[in-house]
Amino acid sequence: MTKISTVLFDFDGVIADTEPQYDIHINALGEKYNLGVKNFALQVKGTTSPDILKKYFNHLPSKEQSKIAKELEDFELNMDFPLVEGVMGFIGYLKENNYKTGIVTSSQDLKMKRALNILQLSDTFDVVVTAARITEGKPNPMCYKLAAEDLHSSPPECVVFEDSLHGIRAGQDAGMRVIGVSTTIPKEILSGKTNCVIPDFTDIQQIIKYLN
Repeated sequence: MTKISTVLFDFDGVIADTEPQYDIHINALGEKYNLGVKNFALQVKGTTSPDILKKYFNHLPSKEQSKIAKELEDFELNMDFPLVEGVMGFIGYLKENNYKTGIVTSSQDLKMKRALNILQLSDTFDVVVTAARITEGKPNPMCYKLAAEDLHSSPPECVVFEDSLHGIRAGQDAGMRVIGVSTTIPKEILSGKTNCVIPDFTDIQQIIKYLN
């Protein structure tokens, strides 16, 4: 098996435990516009805002779509970023041991700049791929392929930490090893869809074994 040199993180639900906030906001949008989509927030996890608007709200007038986009932007610029337990220690371990690291997220630039500044992670990662750089969002593997290219890493050298089904598929279709983080979706659902599943990053020694 190829030695892992590169670790790529999704952001929401992997570094920051923000998904409960998204659940409230996104499900409220679904109800407000009578989409009739069961577990709407779960269906769109890992998806970019433009893709959500295009798929679920394109029947609305452009003015109303712009209003929804602005509401999403305002929400993200005011949300909190509680950390997933143990993640800072794990990131520290990776940096100390010369792994290349990156964030690969469906979030927009403004949100990520604010989040990384608040979490004091602005200069931590070797690459940050956001929605601004991709034309096809998760589950398309474009985002993970871009990160690997930026870091001059081959896909088999990369391991991905993801909490959403769209993100897991994106990492796998990019040819990378994927570890599921069960902060958002129960372990029972993620098991069998990833190489392994962790609840968080508190057991660093066990996670390290997955990198070998």
